Parts: sequence; structure tokens; C-alpha cells
Amino acid sequence: MNFVSWNVNGLRAVLKKNFSEVFEKLDADFFCIQETKLQEGQVELDLPGYHQYWNYAERKGYSGTAIFTKHEPQSVSYGIQNSEFDHEGRVITLEYASFYLVCCYSPNSQPKLKRLDFRMGFEDAFLNYLNALKEKKPVIMCGDLNVAHEEIDLKNPKTNHKNAGFSNEERSCMTRLLENGYLDTFRFFHPDETGIYSWWSYRFNARKNNAGWRIDYFIVSESLKDSLENAEILTDIMGSDHCPVLLETADLKI
Repeated sequence: MNFVSWNVNGLRAVLKKNFSEVFEKLDADFFCIQETKLQEGQVELDLPGYHQYWNYAERKGYSGTAIFTKHEPQSVSYGIQNSEFDHEGRVITLEYASFYLVCCYSPNSQPKLKRLDFRMGFEDAFLNYLNALKEKKPVIMCGDLNVAHEEIDLKNPKTNHKNAGFSNEERSCMTRLLENGYLDTFRFFHPDETGIYSWWSYRFNARKNNAGWRIDYFIVSESLKDSLENAEILTDIMGSDHCPVLLETADLKI
């Protein structure tokens, strides 16, 4: 099975570029997107053979997630069942016979960390949500988590130490997540690899110079370790300021 996650930074924009081409080329069983930046009815995607699930933010042109899958789930839920955080369209969960698939777009702490308190509240609530799922069956969680975990995960760690996405608080939350029985699948397969990123600023020729951050992930329950086959970051795919990330597993019971 193959899973793809991609922050498209505005689905309408990337539809005018290469979304259809990328979607067809990757031929994923599960294709998760973040930052759709649209409301219901603003686009109609013709994706034969795929079921579509959308979570829209109340605020227009902001946030939003979607999952397109060849496999109809047993159940679907939107958000993390917490009214403080469920108005921004950040989470979708699909339930299958042997696992949950969770698509997440974590809040950005913003310049000067002005939204860090909101982000920390989300982190606590989201971890509780994931752990409640994991008590029932394994979890595959993906998305733009808006944090580079270790210095190896961004080009310029020293100058970004207290910036959004690389603050001590955000990095500690990622450490705590992994300590709760989850694996960072890219690091599972590439523990020491450097210079592989999933997001680059549109400024300063960042992508050309590969001055990037690895902030897009597939995180899975440790119990799925033996089912993992590959995890990659598809740095050659353009269209957004992020590139897609890929997870390949053995066939899982649907």
C-alpha cells in the first residue's frame, strides 16, 4: 500500500499547475492533502476510483484538509472532538479494519511565536486524541506538522532556534509524541540522512539553494514497524512550497 501526504498551499492554485499530473503519477491508495484553502463547493475534483473526504475551516481561504482514497473506510470523523480546535479544518480520521488513518495540518506558531499558546493546546489535545485511537488499533498519521524535530531536519538550525517551527516547545512536543509509542517513518529508514527537506520558503531562492525544513511527516504506531517498507520525501515534485511525502507499507487489512 502506498500513502502520500502533500501540503498543497492552496488547492485551487496547484490545480492550475500540476496536481492532476502528480496525483495520477503517484497512484496512491491514500492521498492526503493539507492547506486546501477553500470552502465546500469551490472545486469539484473528478477522481475516478477514489472516495473524497473534506474538512473545511470556518474562515474562508484558510487551512483545510482532505483525503482521497481507493478504499472506502468503515467510518469517518472530522476534527479531534474538541471545540477549541475543530473550527479550522485541521484533522480528518478514516477508520479501517486494522488501522486508523489521520490527516493533520498542525497550527503554525507564527512570527514571534504569537500563536504558540494555541499551538501548545492543540498539541496536548491532539496527542490525547491519537492515544485514544491507538488504544483501539494502530494509527497512521500524516501531514504538515509545522515542526522540524532535530537540527538535522533544517538547513539553518542555529539562526532558527527560537522561530516558529523550531522552538524548544514545539520540538519537545514532537519528542513527547514519539515517546508515546510512535515512529517517525522517514527517520526509521533514513536515520542520519541530511539535506532532505519538505518545505522551502518562497523567498531568497530557498528551494534552489535547498535551504529547507523537514516539517511533513508520516508518523505511525510502533506496532506497525514490521509492516513498513519505505518512506521518502519527493523533493523533485514542484507545485507548492512543500513537496509530497510518501509511505509504503505491506498490505494492511481494510
